[in-house]
Amino acid sequence: MSLVIRNLQRVIPIRRAPLRSKIEIVRRILGVQKFDLGIICVDNKNIQHINRIYRDRNVPTDVLSFPFHENLKAGEFPQPDFPDDYNLGDIFLGVEYIFQQCKESEDYNDILTVSGGTEST
Repeated sequence: MSLVIRNLQRVIPIRRAPLRSKIEIVRRILGVQKFDLGIICVDNKNIQHINRIYRDRNVPTDVLSFPFHENLKAGEFPQPDFPDDYNLGDIFLGVEYIFQQCKESEDYNDILTVSGGTEST
């Protein structure tokens, strides 16, 4: 199914092709290529706003995930009954925050793909 990457910020340049390629590799490894997934790149202001609303934490963060299937335990995969349920949900990447956290020797584009999935709502 589809992988949608949306860049809703203009602070940090996003290299979509390498990001998409690395996410597709992870999807293949996990065996979830048939599931839809949304990746949304946002700045500090927007990730902080989302973090405040959904986690009651008024600070920017690196990643917030919003699973489509809410009752799964860690490591479980959805078992959809209907075609519309083949959806993993959305992952918001605080790309400005991630960039600010990179050490001088780290490649931001590599760190960006490693960050996905560390925070869940």
